[in-house]
Order: sequence, then C-alpha cells, then structure tokens
Amino acid sequence: MGEWTKHSVDGKPLTFRRMNVRDIDSILVIEKASFSAPWSRNAFLGELTENHFARYTLMMLGEQIIGYAGMWVIIDEAHITNIAVAPPYRGKKLGETLLRYAMAEAVALGAIKMTLEVRVSNTPAKSLYEKLGFQPGGIRQGYYTDNHEDALVMWVDLPRVSVQEDSHAAE
Repeated sequence: MGEWTKHSVDGKPLTFRRMNVRDIDSILVIEKASFSAPWSRNAFLGELTENHFARYTLMMLGEQIIGYAGMWVIIDEAHITNIAVAPPYRGKKLGETLLRYAMAEAVALGAIKMTLEVRVSNTPAKSLYEKLGFQPGGIRQGYYTDNHEDALVMWVDLPRVSVQEDSHAAE
C-alpha cells in the first residue's frame, strides 16, 4: 500500500501503520475528543489482543498519531468499527484519506463489501460516506447508548469504489 506515502499535511508526509497496545493512550485522547460515548481502554485492548478479525490503522504525521480507523474483516466483508481524526487536523480531508486507506486495506484483505453505522444526526459523516459510494441499508433503532439515537447502516461494494485519492487533497 505504498501509494499512500505521497500524502502530506502542510508539506509533512502522512504515513500509516498498524495500531498496537502501546498506542492506546494516544488513541483514547482522540476517541474522547471525537465521541460522546467513547470506547474504553479495555475495549481497545480487547480488539487488539483478542479479536482476530480486527484491524486498526493509525494515520501518522511524523511520530504523532493524528487519526485512526478500526475495522473487522470477516470472510469477504469489512465493517468499520470506528474512525476519527484529532481535532486540530479536521477540515483537511484527512477523514476521507483515512477512510480511503481503510477501504483499500479491506480490498487487499479480500473484502468485497464494507459496512458501517453512523448517527442519523451526523450529516458531515453521512456526506463523506455517500461521496465514497456508501448507500443507506437500514436503521438500527436506539443504537447509541448515550442518547439512544438511531444509527443509519450504510454499505458499499468495494470493487466499484475508486480508493485512490487525489495526492493534493490534504495539502
């Protein structure tokens, strides 16, 4: 997946790597800043050490973690569990870059479909997902535990998606 090394932010190259347990504390800072019902340390620990279907990727700017994406890949289907970009780096299309990377990684792992849930009120995220080809698939009523908001389930057929990103998108 070397084509992703050409992406940059303010002239600094972005890189991607697998998350490990030593990264959890850094991830929790982004998680808490991003979600009203953030995952716990133990949730991430379980994903990294016990879930053989889980794959978590970090988006790095130098040595700094600026985003992460988690997914499960089971047979030919990928499911995004969480995706977030650190607040100072939002508005630079890095969420799109990160999701495109996860989609390309899912294809490389044999997935032909991808799914995710998004709060029905999260218009910016829904717009991004639609831009990348995701379509509504249904509603999970009361899905989110903090306020019982419904989740919109979205799907995309991966082979029909262009996962290559404009190399200047984040500059």
